Amino acid sequence: MSPSPPIFTATSAYSLGFVTAVGIVAYIAAKKLLPKDAPWQDRVTFIWLAFDGIIHYTLEGSFVYYSMFGRQVITSSGPMAQMWKEYALADSRWGTADPTIVSLELLTVFGVGTMCFYVLKQLVQRDPARHYWIVVLSTSEIYGGWMTFCPEWLTGSPSLDTSNFLFLWVYLVFMNIIWVFVPLWLMYDSYGHIAKSLRLYQASASAKKN
Repeated sequence: MSPSPPIFTATSAYSLGFVTAVGIVAYIAAKKLLPKDAPWQDRVTFIWLAFDGIIHYTLEGSFVYYSMFGRQVITSSGPMAQMWKEYALADSRWGTADPTIVSLELLTVFGVGTMCFYVLKQLVQRDPARHYWIVVLSTSEIYGGWMTFCPEWLTGSPSLDTSNFLFLWVYLVFMNIIWVFVPLWLMYDSYGHIAKSLRLYQASASAKKN
């Protein structure tokens, strides 16, 4: 009986290494570009959106490239294709240019990815209008996650492989759930700023009338 192939491979290692490197770049960018007196909430928001935007443009952008005009990840080559082949072991839809996934990724790369960098610009400039775009961006992220997995769950999850810790808890759970909890926190934070500003404006307008 031949031994089972290893679950954690060199591709697993450099895939996780790539994601970690993007996080380090995002952290360094926050240190360099944000004002020194920026509150911690703005620093966390900057790091997340820089990480988010880079991931959307590079990793997910490569998926869109490999999945358009008759191409598929499973028949493509190159470092990015290898990373997607690795993820496709946990969710096979990412290897076969599933039309729902590709449609969501087109919106994510060109819409959400672009918004990430626009909000980063607003953060550096301390533009309070960023809070509106943060809510729009975060809503898009949560909707994208829901539409990625809900149809799969409703059909019995035929494309998901949850047979081992790496596929289930690292690739399917951790690598997706952070795009739920962080956007929820961003929406909560921005709601506080928007609501506070509107209440102050309402109070000021009422005082002027009186």
